[in-house]
Amino acid sequence: MAFTKDFTPVALKDTNLFKPMKIGNFEVQNRAAMPPLTRMRAHHPGHIPNRDWAVEYYKQRSQRPGTLIVTEGVFPSMQSGGYDNAPGIWSEEQIAEWKKIFQAIHDNKSFVFPQLWVLGRQGFPDSLARDGLRYDSASDGIYLSPEQEELAKKSNNPQHGITKDEIKQYVKDYVQGAKNAIAAGADGVEIHSANSYLLNQFIDPKTNKRTDEYGGSIENRARFTLEVVDAISDAIGAERTAIRLSPYGTYGDMSGGAEPIIVAQYAYIIGELEKRAKEGKKLAYLHLVEPRELNPFAPEGENVYTGGTTDFAYSIWTGPIIRAGNYAIHPEVVKDVLKDDRTLVAYGRYFISNPDLVNRLEKGLPLNKYNRDTFYTMTAEGYIDYPNYEEAIKMGWDKQ
Repeated sequence: MAFTKDFTPVALKDTNLFKPMKIGNFEVQNRAAMPPLTRMRAHHPGHIPNRDWAVEYYKQRSQRPGTLIVTEGVFPSMQSGGYDNAPGIWSEEQIAEWKKIFQAIHDNKSFVFPQLWVLGRQGFPDSLARDGLRYDSASDGIYLSPEQEELAKKSNNPQHGITKDEIKQYVKDYVQGAKNAIAAGADGVEIHSANSYLLNQFIDPKTNKRTDEYGGSIENRARFTLEVVDAISDAIGAERTAIRLSPYGTYGDMSGGAEPIIVAQYAYIIGELEKRAKEGKKLAYLHLVEPRELNPFAPEGENVYTGGTTDFAYSIWTGPIIRAGNYAIHPEVVKDVLKDDRTLVAYGRYFISNPDLVNRLEKGLPLNKYNRDTFYTMTAEGYIDYPNYEEAIKMGWDKQ
C-alpha cells in the first residue's frame, strides 16, 4: 500500500469543515461525515455484524471526536434483505453487536446514525427464495436486468409489486428497526431512499408503474417514502431521523437526469420535509448523493452528470445538508460547497482507507490509496488494516 498520487492535498483547517454544527440533538465538531459504506462482512446465517472486526472498524473511523458516522446499510427485517453478508438490526444477536459498535463510537465522543436499508429488486431473488422471502419492488415484472429476471424465474421468485398491506408492514419494519437502533444506543437513523433501493424504486417513474395511490403522480410516488419518514419521526423523534436521496442517480437502472420531471419529483419530497420542519418535525439532516457520483461502483471521477446540480435543495430545505460525491479528490470543490453554512461533506472510499481521514483533511496530509478488490471481501484485510498517517510514515509510505 502507498499514498495516492491522484490529487494534491489541501489543508482545510481554516474552512467551515472544522466549524461545529448542530445536528438534531447534538453538535458535531467537524463537518466531514462518514457516509454509509456497505462492506459485506456480516456473519451468515444471521446477518450479525462481524464479531471480530466491526467494532474495531468503527472505532478507528470515529477516532476524531465529534465526527458523524453513518453506518453501512442495515436491514430492519428479514424481508428487507437479499444479501447474505449485510447486517440486520431485528434480532437480539444483531442488536448485541450494534450496542458494542455504538459504544465504541461514543467512547470516541463521536456520533452514529445507522442507515435503514430495504433492497427491493436489488436483492438476489434466489437468496430470497431460499429463505422463503418475496422478491419485492414497486411494480411487477420491471426487472433490474435480464440477468436478474432469469435468476428470478429460475428460482420461482418473480418480481412482485408489493400490496398496500405489504407497504404497511414495511413501514412497521422501518419503525421497529429505528426503535431497535435507538435502544442499542444510536443517536438517530438515516432512511435509505436513494441508489435504486426499494423506496427509490417507488419514487422513480422508470420502476413505478402502479395505478393506485402509490403510483402515477409525483405526489403518489413520494407517498411511501414520506410515510416512512412520518412513522419513524413519530416513533423516535424527527430530530433523530434523517434521509438519503439521489436525485440524479442512475445506478440500478434509475432515471437520473434523463427524466425531465426528476428535479420536480425530488423538489416535492424535499418541500414536504421542509413543510414538516415548519410544523415542528424537522429532520436531523438531508443527505444528498451528488450528480458527481451517479454509480457508487464506478471508478472515482467517472459517471459524472453535468446537466444539473443538487443546489435546488438549498432553496427548499432550510436544515443541514450532507453532500456526497467524490469530494476527497477535489478539495477545491469542498471549499466551494462549504461556503453555504448548512453543509457537511461525506467522504466515502477514502474513509475506508484512511481511519484518521478527518485529521488528514485538516492538515492537508497525503491519503492512503484504497484497494477496491477488498471493499466487499470477508476479510480483515482492507477493513481494519489501513494505517493512520503516523504509522504509514513509519512504514516508509512517503518514500514510495
